[in-house]
Amino acid sequence: MQIAPRDRAASPYRLVVAATTGNLVCVTAAISATFGTLLVPISQDLGWSRAAVSGVLGLIAIIAAISYPWIGRTMDRVGARPLILGGNAALGLLVMSLSQTTGNIWLFYAQFGAIGLAGAFCAAPMIAKVVANWFDERRGLMLGVTAGVGNGVGATLMPVVAGLLLPVIGWRATYGAIGLIVLLVGFPLMWLWLHDTPAHARRTVLAGPERVFEGMTLREAASTRRFWILLVAVASGAGGMTAVFTHVVPMMTDRGFGLGEATGIVAIFALVTAAWQVVTGAMLDRLRTPLLVVPMYAAAMVGLGLLQFGHGSLAMTGAGVLLGIGMGAEYGALSYFCSRYFGLRHFGSINAVLYAAVILAQGLTPAVMDLSYGSTGSYDQASTVIIAVLGVGMALLFLLPGIGADGRARLRRPAAVPAPAQPAGELAMAAG
Repeated sequence: MQIAPRDRAASPYRLVVAATTGNLVCVTAAISATFGTLLVPISQDLGWSRAAVSGVLGLIAIIAAISYPWIGRTMDRVGARPLILGGNAALGLLVMSLSQTTGNIWLFYAQFGAIGLAGAFCAAPMIAKVVANWFDERRGLMLGVTAGVGNGVGATLMPVVAGLLLPVIGWRATYGAIGLIVLLVGFPLMWLWLHDTPAHARRTVLAGPERVFEGMTLREAASTRRFWILLVAVASGAGGMTAVFTHVVPMMTDRGFGLGEATGIVAIFALVTAAWQVVTGAMLDRLRTPLLVVPMYAAAMVGLGLLQFGHGSLAMTGAGVLLGIGMGAEYGALSYFCSRYFGLRHFGSINAVLYAAVILAQGLTPAVMDLSYGSTGSYDQASTVIIAVLGVGMALLFLLPGIGADGRARLRRPAAVPAPAQPAGELAMAAG
């Protein structure tokens, strides 16, 4: 098949590179992953409590939770590319603006609120919509690669960059450097290679987008038990685990470990998370069952127990590995199950609502953890509660149904929508 010049630019392989790069510099890597490193210096410099400083993560969570469904619905209608590009550019500039913040806490919160809104437009669930459009048979693997490698490498490198720059130039200039990285690394590749759908597949083979992008509406999805199980068991669990990730450094340094060792555990946590998202996605493509994730939840529970109550470097290393397995499994499974259970036609809206629960837990849990620290002087109680919540989520996974061999056997399609003759993602792979 002859491919138009635009189609060559929109190859699936380049799409994967662009999507991975976008996740590498998303708000999770730029803000959440570096926050633990910068929390104490900001608190000491501005004279605010840790809870007051980490409260900005709660603000980001609320803004993202409100805006995610609207952004997802808009992407379903007009496409994801322009919104993702605009969000990336705004995110980079706004993170840079933190270098100019003052001792006014309202300004500080306003800046992080704007960062939360900009970051929502180019966040992992929005990029996942593009990836899911392109791939069917290898969807789990590609979602794992783009989100896992992107977020994992970003969450590994950004704290290292912050840790290296912090003692040299201070936390303000460190934020300026991080914002510049977001802008210069993410925008060019996404501008060149991030495209919403395989355009040539639509033109030459498919009668219309409904031939491929069938599925439930958000209202239909929300009427099913599996939607609420995903919301509570997977989305909320992933958000809670991300909150733990942002507090690895203060949790370890408060117990006498050095900053370098704590940063190293953050790197292990992030790298294992990245790799395990890929592993989880590839395994789900083959096994297609939520029970695959159950032992990985158990690993996260053991890892958090080691992090907070274990002793010695070996225990901390084990904690980083086990926590990475748990968080990688949660993030690797969420978008995959969303696309399989509810389809692609309204994937942006449905996945955005699920990720609103992720970001809400991700933002609110750190503030609760720091309030617990403020009242008890440790994170022991908060860690115990999170372990219990993970246990509930693990039990709920047994209530999710499996997925048919064709990936669509259990999908409730609208009656008027015919099944696709051939998945657009596979056509894209053949043409690419």
